[in-house]
Amino acid sequence: MRILNTKRAVALVVALRALMMETGSLAVSAGPRSQSAPQAELPGGAQELAMEVGQKPRESTISVETALVNLDVLVTDQDGRVLSGLKRENFRVLDNGKPQAITHFAPASAPITIAMLMEYSGSAYNYFAYKAASWGSSFLNHLDPLDWVALVTYDIKPTIQQDFTRNKAQVQETLGSLSYPQFREANMYDAIVDTLDRLDRVKGKKAVVLISTGANTMSAGTLDDTLRRIRQSDVTVFSVGVAESEHLATGGTIGYLQAKNQLQTFAKLSGGSAWFPRFEAEIPDIFKSVAAFLRGQYSIGFSPQHLAHDGKYHKLRVEMVQPDGNPLIVSDPKGKRRKLIVYTREG
Repeated sequence: MRILNTKRAVALVVALRALMMETGSLAVSAGPRSQSAPQAELPGGAQELAMEVGQKPRESTISVETALVNLDVLVTDQDGRVLSGLKRENFRVLDNGKPQAITHFAPASAPITIAMLMEYSGSAYNYFAYKAASWGSSFLNHLDPLDWVALVTYDIKPTIQQDFTRNKAQVQETLGSLSYPQFREANMYDAIVDTLDRLDRVKGKKAVVLISTGANTMSAGTLDDTLRRIRQSDVTVFSVGVAESEHLATGGTIGYLQAKNQLQTFAKLSGGSAWFPRFEAEIPDIFKSVAAFLRGQYSIGFSPQHLAHDGKYHKLRVEMVQPDGNPLIVSDPKGKRRKLIVYTREG
């Protein structure tokens, strides 16, 4: 008998294994291998290779990748009245103009988690800082006992003054104990991004109530960075401008109009709303609206029909329809038709 060299031995093992896999019946009919049967030992590294080739083939698996996109949707009429009692068939979701099948639908009922992000800088001789703190105190009165709230202030950087708690009195006490603002700068962009990053780790319905002049006097990030981060987040932003009456009294400036536009854009992108009160008497109704908006939202989920990891921004649109697909029509108690307004993030 001739002695097989290493290469020919490996080739023989591979060929035998391939034959067994093709016929299928060879290994089954042979029965269990005897434990006492002598095993041919191949020299050198050929033995290790033979063991690897002789392993059972891995079972084939089919992997299906899906992505669930969740939207918090609020529907009001043109007068701000929240619509309740809506059903799945009243919503039509469009992804880049293409209708999507709604796979998840539920009215919002869970407690809400809110980060109150407040500009607290020394600009205007601390005037706007104290005004923001006073308004923030009023907002606490509209939260339910099970709601979570945190207080974050910012000047040159964001500072967590009070971590998430259900104890509204504790937040109230923190607001009352804030010291004099230390810096005149307002780093709004970085404060928003930092707050959204922290909220990523929080589950459930989340929102940011931004109480600010809308000015950004310094930051590491840009406005585009902030807008991009808002698009990536599932957090709803509600903006409340604290400088409307003062700038109207002075005729307004281009800088203020730009700041106001920023606050409006933050809210619109995330499916929230923005308010710019002129009088203190407006504040209770505004914060009542914020709470009503969050509690009146519907949670809608869909899986994109053609999932593509192209890194592109998808334009989302939610339309209100009747079960037959025609536009949903709503009338007030007097029978007058009212226009519907849908609040949800844009993409």
